[in-house]
Amino acid sequence: MLQVCLNGARGPREHHHLPVRPPELARAAADSVAAGATDIHLHPKTPDGTDSLDPATVAAAVHAVRAAAPGIPVGITTGSWTTPDTRSRLAAIHNWTVLPDHASVNWHEQGAADIAHALLQRGIGVEAGILSGTDAERNLARWPHRNRILRVLARVTDPTANGASATAETLLARLETGNTPVLLHGRGAGAWVVLDIATRQGLHTRIGLEDTLTLPDGDIAADNATLVTAARTIT
Repeated sequence: MLQVCLNGARGPREHHHLPVRPPELARAAADSVAAGATDIHLHPKTPDGTDSLDPATVAAAVHAVRAAAPGIPVGITTGSWTTPDTRSRLAAIHNWTVLPDHASVNWHEQGAADIAHALLQRGIGVEAGILSGTDAERNLARWPHRNRILRVLARVTDPTANGASATAETLLARLETGNTPVLLHGRGAGAWVVLDIATRQGLHTRIGLEDTLTLPDGDIAADNATLVTAARTIT
């Protein structure tokens, strides 16, 4: 599985083709799927590029992407920065009118178990976000419903090519996932190194403008589809 991460917590000034509004997300999703992506992750945003879990914002983003890429699973973030507190995130999830297929939950953040439980109650798959250098995997291990997650989203936070390799190996060694699929991904210059490791180990993979703005040769990527095309040469 190759997931495309369309935008992330970036602002539109960081890349000229960073998709923010629903029509932009739709075009990016369609182009990325045509290039070979089989799953989509995005951050619903207000017009100025701010991440949001507001029901209307989520509905517009998910509906647009689903229409542009029919049959492809669509997931979103539930990161703590999207709302003022855990209670606000729970209220937003409860009030969503258009549901994503899955949503990521960062297990180093406060309220992760409550957020994940709320998603499961609404029939939304949970991607358990485990960041290197945190105690996230321990927090997940203590959750009684951990066997119900869709996949582990293991993120290597070291953005350097040299450091990402060692960090990825350490992170994978600490994970106890049983039969749960693992999606391993990196960021910055380390994204391509981590993608190669994930491919060689038979793990799920991810690429997109959330994770990196550059191609393996260091050139700035034109858009998400260009990154997916480059990833397909590795996976």
